[in-house]
Order: sequence, then structure tokens, then C-alpha cells
Amino acid sequence: MAFNRMESASYLASLLAKSFSRALQERGQKLGFAPGQFPILLELWAEDGLTQKQLLERIDVEQATMANTLARMERDGLIVRRKHPSDRRSQQIFLTDRARDIEAAAKEAAAAAEQSLLSGFRRFEKELMLEYMRMALANSPRGNGAS
Repeated sequence: MAFNRMESASYLASLLAKSFSRALQERGQKLGFAPGQFPILLELWAEDGLTQKQLLERIDVEQATMANTLARMERDGLIVRRKHPSDRRSQQIFLTDRARDIEAAAKEAAAAAEQSLLSGFRRFEKELMLEYMRMALANSPRGNGAS
């Protein structure tokens, strides 16, 4: 039996993720963030002052990728790191005013990127697709996938 990549959920999910990333790249660039920074920003907008370890637990990326992304975010003025008050080995990561100021626009950019990919979907089709995606993520080795 021949493998048909257009019948492969994992292949299609990968293409969809890349398409979303490109759509968010165009919109996020104007605001000063990259698509790979968006999950970190979402976590910090929800709970500022997380440690790198906490971010790693919440976002499914490699340690080196997280370290590099945080370094770029610090360089770009989106975050600052401060010594953890009770754990000398840890640093807390805080959003800058600049990052807080772009929250609404960044979330709107992500919604617009998603809408561009789901254009033409009826509401129930989008809801079904999201439900199926959540079900597939629940089956993944990491449980519910990235938050």
C-alpha cells in the first residue's frame, strides 16, 4: 500500500502548523514578536513571573530552543529576568511594558491568522475540527499537548 501524505493526519497537521506560523509571522512582525515567542507571551500574559522550568513544563519545546527564544525576547525588549527570591538557581521571567502593551494586538493578530486559514469554514465545522484536534492531543504521550 502506497503512503498518501494527503491522507496523513500528522503530515496535514504539520502543514497546518507551518501555515499558521507563516500567517502569524506576517502579522506579528509588525508588532515586534515572532511566532515562536507567541506561546511564551501567552503563558506570561496569563501568569507573569514564571521560571524557565515552568515555561518548559507548559510549552512543548526543547530546553535549548526555550533558552534561545528567551534570549531573543530579552534582546528585543519583551522580557526581563530577575533572580528568584527563594531559589538562587532560578530566574523569574517578567514581561516588559512593551510586551504588555502589545497583548491585545498580538491576540488579535493570532485570531486573524487563524481566521485566514479557516476561511470558509462554518462555525460547527471549526468547532468540530478543534474538538478533534483536542482529542488527538489528549492521545499524545504528553497528555493534553502544549497548553
